[in-house]
Amino acid sequence: MSLCLFLLWLITIPLLAYSQSNPRGYLLNCGAGPSPGNDVTVGSLKYITDEGFISVGNTSTIKQDGLVPILTTLRYFPNKSARKYCYAIPVIKGGKYLVRTTYYYGGFDGGKEPPVFDQIVEGTKWSVVNTTEDHANGMSSYYEIVVQAKGKALSVCLARNNMTASGSSPFISALELEYMDDSVYNATDFNKYALTTVARSSFGDDGDIIGFPDDKFNRLWQPYKDQNPVVTSKYNVTPSDFWNIPPAKIFQNSVTSSRGKPLQIKWPAGSLPSASYYIALYFQDNRNPSPHSWRVFNVSVNDKNFYANVNVSTRGLTVYAPQWPLSGQTQIVLTPGQGILVGPVINAGEIMQILPLGGVTVNRDVGAMNELRRYFDNPPPDWSGDPCLPGENSWTGVTCSHGKNYRVTALNLTGIGLSGSLAPNIANLTALRHIWFGGNKLSGNIPEMGSLKELQSLHLENNQLEGLIPQSLRKLPKLQEIFLQNNKVKGDVPHTPQDKKKNIQLKNDPESGSQSPARM
Repeated sequence: MSLCLFLLWLITIPLLAYSQSNPRGYLLNCGAGPSPGNDVTVGSLKYITDEGFISVGNTSTIKQDGLVPILTTLRYFPNKSARKYCYAIPVIKGGKYLVRTTYYYGGFDGGKEPPVFDQIVEGTKWSVVNTTEDHANGMSSYYEIVVQAKGKALSVCLARNNMTASGSSPFISALELEYMDDSVYNATDFNKYALTTVARSSFGDDGDIIGFPDDKFNRLWQPYKDQNPVVTSKYNVTPSDFWNIPPAKIFQNSVTSSRGKPLQIKWPAGSLPSASYYIALYFQDNRNPSPHSWRVFNVSVNDKNFYANVNVSTRGLTVYAPQWPLSGQTQIVLTPGQGILVGPVINAGEIMQILPLGGVTVNRDVGAMNELRRYFDNPPPDWSGDPCLPGENSWTGVTCSHGKNYRVTALNLTGIGLSGSLAPNIANLTALRHIWFGGNKLSGNIPEMGSLKELQSLHLENNQLEGLIPQSLRKLPKLQEIFLQNNKVKGDVPHTPQDKKKNIQLKNDPESGSQSPARM
């Protein structure tokens, strides 16, 4: 296992397949083409194609012997005008999910180095994807995060950043989602934070990665072996006895020290940035139970007391810290308790960086924007995922307010060749101040907008709209501009004494062009 020394973490795996069984959740083979003819199996895990979960991007095939099937295809995103490229995966609202993204470059674009780009989950920038070192070493790379779904679809997006070379494109090989039980990592407030995997290791092992079916959530436990002695346990544990439900297989081996001596482990191998981390450590006594010989020890992490008087039995035990500061090289020391003659043992560990979530777009606005997108025949390619977040990756033509709850305040898709119709749900965007859809090919009726009390300007000129002009427009207290000319609409906006200060254009004018605001 290697670590990428960016803000968040990258883990590497060999390119040859390892055997697993089919878990719960979605396993997507990206860029494989239509399903079901292009579904593939890795061990006993079945991966379906990503068709239907994303509507943008191109596909490519990597011809290289010995690759895991999911690494032989990928989806890449050459459109530089799009602010992000998003998958939308059906989920249970409020459910907790393990998300894993896998990348293998394989020189698909004829280049020598893989592109560098961002990945985003549920509107929060998750990490920078940089697989350069692993590609040079013949490795694929994966990233993991545990996150709570905000709605009925969970978004996972890729986006260009200032490190993305002009001639390269973000890409992805596989995307996996696993639903997690409520008890797992339940000390974390997932309304405020996500957990990104730094290291998940089985100590004393030098064999294969431990995954599904041993781990019911398909978490991957990397083998980690150092100079410490290894012992094997004769006793089984019950995973459901632990909140995090670790696989029983991680308790088969452990590392220990000489009789009555401290046990020191430098893990993970790389240096960590200064941040808060979730740490969970797993222990089991490998000896025959005896009331006359206890295995009790104290745990310290970077010279700070982590847990005192850990009393380990054959049933197993875990200790954890929901928020623990780490920086640089991490050293774990297990020191025998007073009068304890046997050395400590440790079987496995997890370290995850705590990622503060970037904000929340009001669900009503998200739902209305998704409905508006469905009514358009050709929405901008980045109209998927969170419409407002991250701020630098909001949807094209969408402006949002800032604060605890983000709101959509302006829509500007002037003159982009947009066709389709206007969704009635646009009336749910109650923070809207400006609607600028002039100079397109929109048809159908103008929906009622009586709930848009903040609306200041409405530009629908030079389209193919028809039907009656909604009478509710005259009741909008802040509306100062109404441009509807060069459509097929009928009727008028009833005049009031205040209308003298308003700019209302309804009549057809062959020379009238559509305006695009310089600033909204």
